Amino acid sequence: MKKYKILSFPQLGDNRGNLVVVEGMKNIPFEIKRMFYMYGIKNDVIRGQHANRKSEFVLINLAGSCKIKVDDGKNEEIIILDKAHEGIYLDRMVWKDMYDFSKDSILLVLSNQSYDSEEYVRDYIEFKKK
Repeated sequence: MKKYKILSFPQLGDNRGNLVVVEGMKNIPFEIKRMFYMYGIKNDVIRGQHANRKSEFVLINLAGSCKIKVDDGKNEEIIILDKAHEGIYLDRMVWKDMYDFSKDSILLVLSNQSYDSEEYVRDYIEFKKK
């Protein structure tokens, strides 16, 4: 079974504009404990390049586009995030590379854990052994 999946959030907008609501334990499959976002990333930069022992994530590209290469140890796939009403859920121990950011990309990341540097697996060979 894959340890990642595309999520689609309801669009509740009208003639005034678009509105998307995401809520922990509803359309986000965990309680949200941390949120951060990335922007102004040069096109040739690769972010991520790690897996997490405890953290689950939902990545939503709020503006522009980027690519997410995900590897759960059995499946590897490249996902393009380019819709503000879609995201990708990443379970624990999923290797992730975020890259090919458009100039206007804003990548929002939601997590079920507070930051803990000890839970990061930054060596791909070590990750593949898990």
